[in-house]
Amino acid sequence: MKKLSLFAVIALSFSLTSCWEFNRTQKFKDAENNGKSVLIEAQSSRKALIETAKAENESATLQAEARIKIAKAEAQAEIERAYGIAKANQIIGNSLKGNSEYLKYLQIDAIKNSSGSKVYIPTEANLPILEARTK
Repeated sequence: MKKLSLFAVIALSFSLTSCWEFNRTQKFKDAENNGKSVLIEAQSSRKALIETAKAENESATLQAEARIKIAKAEAQAEIERAYGIAKANQIIGNSLKGNSEYLKYLQIDAIKNSSGSKVYIPTEANLPILEARTK
């Protein structure tokens, strides 16, 4: 029976030692895996931040390019309007050349339709002398 108790004591101590060693090894592996998990999560977060920054940069670049295109289109439209106005002025100017009677009519009509009192004094050059208005 002594052998059996001795055997039981040895088996029990071996079992406790093995469990303690297993527990220690397991804690070490758990800590190592937790460290790896934290590292992987940090790397993943870093990659996500980098991709977000790249996307924001690309978006800002595209918006800037769009604003440039819009500005160029608006400038071109303004140039086209200016050409149209210049062409219209040229047509009107050419149509009024040698048409002094019509210009006199427009002058008289403008004086007639304007508000306030007017004094018209004809001159040799057929240009009116406009008096300053009084309050």
